[in-house]
Amino acid sequence: MSTVRQLLQEKGFQIWLVSPSASIYEALQLMADKDTGAVLVMEEGKLLGILSERDYARKVVLMGKSSKDTKVKEIMTKEVITTSADKSIVDCMEAMTKYHIRHLPVVESGKVVGIVTIRDVVRKLVSEQEYTIKELEEFISGNFR
Repeated sequence: MSTVRQLLQEKGFQIWLVSPSASIYEALQLMADKDTGAVLVMEEGKLLGILSERDYARKVVLMGKSSKDTKVKEIMTKEVITTSADKSIVDCMEAMTKYHIRHLPVVESGKVVGIVTIRDVVRKLVSEQEYTIKELEEFISGNFR
């Protein structure tokens, strides 16, 4: 079973972040530019929160606030669920399911080193299952290496 570290080595360690004092509009623009559903809220290397499309929909649009006048710190999710690079992909799936989240920052020694999305996790799990099925089929047919 793959670890978060292995997944990050394949997909890359890139993270997208905004300052807590940025406007929601600026954060949304970054999300659109980078084609992501969430950005980390950080200041001086410290993870303060996460801002997702869900936060925007529920805390700006439905509350009648303005994206240009509202600051990220006003609506970000402050209780961020994180994972470590040594955790398994299955552990990530379990955490994402338990907490109803789609983005999981990866933290090592107090520093954010990457982010894993539900798409990453599902893609990796499907790939591993396809590989296992292929190996079993080859074993059954006598073509096992």
